[in-house]
Formats: sequence, C-alpha cells, structure tokens
Amino acid sequence: MSFSILITGGARSGKSSFAEKRTLSYGAPVIYIATAIPFDDEMEKRIQIHKERRGDEWRTISEPLAIADILTSSDGQGACLVDCLTLWLSNLMFAEKDISKATSSLIEAIGARRDPVILVTNEVGGGIVPENKLARQFRDEAGHLNQIVAEAVDEVYTCISGIPLKLKP
Repeated sequence: MSFSILITGGARSGKSSFAEKRTLSYGAPVIYIATAIPFDDEMEKRIQIHKERRGDEWRTISEPLAIADILTSSDGQGACLVDCLTLWLSNLMFAEKDISKATSSLIEAIGARRDPVILVTNEVGGGIVPENKLARQFRDEAGHLNQIVAEAVDEVYTCISGIPLKLKP
C-alpha cells in the first residue's frame, strides 16, 4: 500500500501548486491526471497555464471520468497527482454516471496503489446556499465526496492564501 494525500481549499488557494510540489518530492517519474474538459477558450487557457507551470517532467493523462482506471493502470510508473476531484464530480454529474459507484472505485484504486497518489479537490461548502437545485446537488455531492476521500487517505491538507495547513493525521 502506498501513501495518499488529499489537498482541499478554495479557488486560487494554492492547492494545485502545493500538490505539484508534494508529488515531485517523490522523485521522477510523475504522472498528472487532468480531469478538466476544455469547453471554451477561457478553460483552454487555464489548462495551458497549468501545463506550462508543470513543465516537461510530468506525464499528463487527460481523463474526465475513469480516473480509478488510470490510477490502477499507471501504478508502478511513479507518483500520481489527480487534479481535480471537483471537476471529475461535475463531469460525472453531466454524464449522468453513478457517483457512488465511481467514488467506491476511486477509493479502491487509491488503496490498491503502490505508488503515492495526491488528490486535489475544492472546498465548496463555505459559501451561501446556491439558488438552484443542480448547484445545491453539486455542493452536497462535493461535500460527501470530500468526506469519503478524506477518510480513506493518509493525510489531508487545506490551503488558504497559499499556505498549506495539515488537517490529518
């Protein structure tokens, strides 16, 4: 069994940069599982900025849905960073996938890995109650997903203003 970390925080909190540094600390090779889908030009630019910041030492695998499968198939090939679970969740919702089943598969894949895995997620429950049903469902599902993953991993951090704070153990 390997070592696993969940890193959470708000938008622009520094969680991705911290996660990248932690992943690199395990040495090369490193794998980046990108869950984002570039639906528009602005999102494409965000993805490009992330790629440029990471550099060539990362092997990037774009996978919006089947991250458990990628965690399983890439085991033995180096530390892996999943960025991010929140986008993965929205992808599952829009594809009308079984979130509970996908989450269970993710937890199994994390537990079975030999190589370290770092997962990034957003903390979305600190704001106001969303005005529409889909947004409330997403907020609730994200909170539930984060709790399940936090319970399953070895360490949990939150990032605030670029400062990581260790929450677990």
